[in-house]
Amino acid sequence: MTAFHILLLIGGYFALLLLISYFTGRNDSNEDFFQAGRKSPWYLVAFGMIGASLSGVTFISVPGWVESSQFSYMQVVFGYLAGYLVIAWVLLPLYYRLGVTSIYEYLDQRFGNTSYKVGAISFFVSRVLGAAFRLFLVAIVLQQFVFEAWGVPFEVTVVLSVGLIWVYTYKGGIKTIVWTDTLQTLFMLLAVGLSIYFINQSLGWSLGEFLASEELTRYSKVWFTESFSEKNHLVKSFLGGMFITICMTGLDQDMMQKNLTCRNLRDAQKNMVSFSVVLVGVKFFFLLLGALLFIYADRFGIATPLMDGAPKSDLLFPEIALNSGLEPIVGITFMLGLIAAAYSSADSALTSLTTSFCVDFLHIRKRPEASQKALRKRVHLWMSALLVIVVVLFKYVLDRNVIDGLLTVATYTYGPLLGLFAFGILTRYTLKDRWVGVVALMVIGLVVLLANLPSSMLGGYQFGYELLPLNGLLTFLALLLIRERK
Repeated sequence: MTAFHILLLIGGYFALLLLISYFTGRNDSNEDFFQAGRKSPWYLVAFGMIGASLSGVTFISVPGWVESSQFSYMQVVFGYLAGYLVIAWVLLPLYYRLGVTSIYEYLDQRFGNTSYKVGAISFFVSRVLGAAFRLFLVAIVLQQFVFEAWGVPFEVTVVLSVGLIWVYTYKGGIKTIVWTDTLQTLFMLLAVGLSIYFINQSLGWSLGEFLASEELTRYSKVWFTESFSEKNHLVKSFLGGMFITICMTGLDQDMMQKNLTCRNLRDAQKNMVSFSVVLVGVKFFFLLLGALLFIYADRFGIATPLMDGAPKSDLLFPEIALNSGLEPIVGITFMLGLIAAAYSSADSALTSLTTSFCVDFLHIRKRPEASQKALRKRVHLWMSALLVIVVVLFKYVLDRNVIDGLLTVATYTYGPLLGLFAFGILTRYTLKDRWVGVVALMVIGLVVLLANLPSSMLGGYQFGYELLPLNGLLTFLALLLIRERK
């Protein structure tokens, strides 16, 4: 598949998104941009959220992670499922009862302005980094397989990627995204299914023969219980996955903004439960695809592609799909899936960052009504520029598998949110609000210090994703020191 054909594919896909944007963004109101009029069908939101949860990170980085971690990621995924149930029965009722646009308005009502700002800043930093991780992954694939041959700088590739997202979201916002996410999820799942089918066919296997093969057993170990000191131990992975979901979905404006477009709480809960069950199966198929990619590469002597002189396992899927001689349909569906994965996460991130900044920092509803729409559009452009800057910086500082990097960042940045919301829901205390920011910074500093201690100083213990609940617990305990009775 040539670079020109890939560009044609991107152009056609982008034209389809613009068509959806035209019909959903004709009203161009702030209400539609932020809340979609609270009229979205729950099943549409649920299907679209699969794609938004997977993103380009899952699409490429999870299969690329299989060689080093086998199927240990499923331990985290089962933790995700538990976390989604907590969101459905604890957090969603809270948000619908308060009728919030930004979920961090709860912290303002519960504790005060400083807590509100700490929560909003925690989300803002988390989402900028998370969206940049995802965009970076897609940008390096486009750069490696399309623009590099034409001498286009990586920075221009990033600007083009973000610019396309800005164009189709600047009017309709979340109302557009509810519909585009549905289309993007369909393309992503289709890409995975067809890739598994055609790679198996080229290996001379049926799906059943692949599942029963000796080669698969080299990669398919799920449960790791040998040593609690190891980073991927079952308990640590499960708890980490549960709290990552509670924070990165339930306490995240990006994901909750879609849920809050449902007509009522019951519909939102049906959306959350059905989406979470389906997601477990989808993640497992991504791991199967990863094992299949490494088996195929080993069988035909395909080396892991290099980036800046070092092997980059995230690039194995695109290398096989585009350059290994498989049927052209594999390359076509891969690019469609990749583009869908990129846009399904980045477009909603851009919209939620715009929403949070307008509501939480600029207090847009308190401004003259005539200026609100223009302000929202300016903020949308600023957020796009910010994402471009951060993605470009990642090229020079990121040195690990992207999914691992994304989850590691979450353990630091979502801790204050977890501690604040838990304190608000589980206790009847209020806080000395002015000290909340100091507490959050001190706890984050302590967690970063713990995470970077040599394992030899901890008796061989290695911190994994359990750093996130630990971060939340330490924040909760520190908040007890500045509590006040209501």
